[in-house]
Amino acid sequence: MALDMASVKNVWRAADAVCFDVDSTVLKDEALDELAKFCGVGQEVQEWTNKAMGGGVSFREALTERLNIVKPSHKNLSDFVSQHTPDFSPGIKELVAILKERGVAVYLVSGGMTSIIEPAAEILSVPFENIYANKLKFYYHGDYAGFDEDQPTSESGGKKVVVQRLKDKFGYKNLVMIGDGATDMEACPPADAFIGYGGNVVREKVQQGAQWFVRDFQELIQELVKDESS
Repeated sequence: MALDMASVKNVWRAADAVCFDVDSTVLKDEALDELAKFCGVGQEVQEWTNKAMGGGVSFREALTERLNIVKPSHKNLSDFVSQHTPDFSPGIKELVAILKERGVAVYLVSGGMTSIIEPAAEILSVPFENIYANKLKFYYHGDYAGFDEDQPTSESGGKKVVVQRLKDKFGYKNLVMIGDGATDMEACPPADAFIGYGGNVVREKVQQGAQWFVRDFQELIQELVKDESS
């Protein structure tokens, strides 16, 4: 049963785990789009990203098509990571710090690439084992060889699978999913609440479907601070 906004806020204040989407949520940009620009095929990939995030095609199809356009080599990827500084959404560092102070487990659950997310996780002091994302595969000479299809985040419904695994493993009672896309919203349930984020891009489907939709992480921070002072 869908929660109303008051109920979502109650779960948020009582959260024992928070799963953040990364692209256009924790970070301002879509990393695969940025990697595509880096490799000179930005426009073609952007069109597929829009289809995927709007829920118009399956995530696996969009991921496959985008990566087949980019075909990033191991060198492309490592050069991109070394030259691309994580561009954090306003307030996310403060929010993650507050959650960690409260003893809340923080996870990064993304359809993006683990190797691109790790530098951001390091800055946020999120352990690498708390990253659930996709892994690229390369041939021995470094050319692109596909992606690990065993990762749940490589297909639609994958974030739902990750959330259920986390709940089963750790027994979380108030796990909150936060993100901008359709793949984030579909993770609730089993997430106990979903908060839509529109600080970088507003997906109409998410704005309409989320019981609590915020455009600024300060709204989430204020709810936690208010809780502590009451």
